[in-house]
Amino acid sequence: MVLTPLPDSRTEPDGSAVIRVLSYNIRSMRDDREALARVIRACAPDLVFIQEAPRFFRWRKRAAWLAAHTDLVLLSGGATAAGPLLLCSLRAAVERTEDLLLPRTPGLHRRGFATAVVRIAGTRIGLLSCHLSLRHDERLAQADLLLDRLDAMQVEHAIAAGDLNDGPEGKAFRLLAGRLQDCRSVRPWGADQTFPAHDPRLRIDAIFATAGIEVLGCGVPSGLSGITEPDLRAATDHLPVLAALRVPALASLAEPA
Repeated sequence: MVLTPLPDSRTEPDGSAVIRVLSYNIRSMRDDREALARVIRACAPDLVFIQEAPRFFRWRKRAAWLAAHTDLVLLSGGATAAGPLLLCSLRAAVERTEDLLLPRTPGLHRRGFATAVVRIAGTRIGLLSCHLSLRHDERLAQADLLLDRLDAMQVEHAIAAGDLNDGPEGKAFRLLAGRLQDCRSVRPWGADQTFPAHDPRLRIDAIFATAGIEVLGCGVPSGLSGITEPDLRAATDHLPVLAALRVPALASLAEPA
């Protein structure tokens, strides 16, 4: 069955911006990278929140390959954020970027955030890509740090997305959903579970948005035109999450003269 498309990326007459946002754990591009690029291109995203980006030998070259083959540009992250990465279309004007390494628990993987503030149709939007810990106490602490980081960006509108290693009933997931909109829950679209790609049983990948952003639809784009099941299984071990969001216009543009 072909999935009903989400709204296209566009700027509305009132100055608000419809944007397409993709979150995707790409397993360090160790699988079929051509299939990966096809999936991302078919989603036609303005913003891409990557987890498990290449982090070691020639990681910048591999990240540049992904950007070039998906008609996107590198924004921030990669090895300097311990895996999270941000890509964007030319629609986004970059205001600032910052990669953050989180406190490390001995014996566990280093984690980090890739962050940026961009302007789309003049509206400032904070962005944060994350990949939270496998250990529940560290994961909960990282979710709390995520919320602190969004506050520190000092922007009215923000989007956080990533591999939470936690489902909707988990403490870290619930902490984030208590402060932010869980876009999939607000406006379900497409499929639900994201892991593992060959037989998805868990929803551990999610997109969150601040209250002022309108969610138009969010879910796994299985059945979207241009995306095949073989490509989804071959690209990586997670399924992507795609959302269409409407960000309000600048107040100066939205108010009548």
